[in-house]
Amino acid sequence: MSHYKHLTLSERELILYLLAKGFSISKIALKIGRSKSTISRELK
Repeated sequence: MSHYKHLTLSERELILYLLAKGFSISKIALKIGRSKSTISRELK
């Protein structure tokens, strides 16, 4: 069984906000405590 936890709405909003501010996927992942692949998948 997977231990994957879905992103919350506030995490999704924060991702979009940070992306608009010019943060890289790596920096966003560090800031919200998620993996780079999670952020990348969410943006696709």
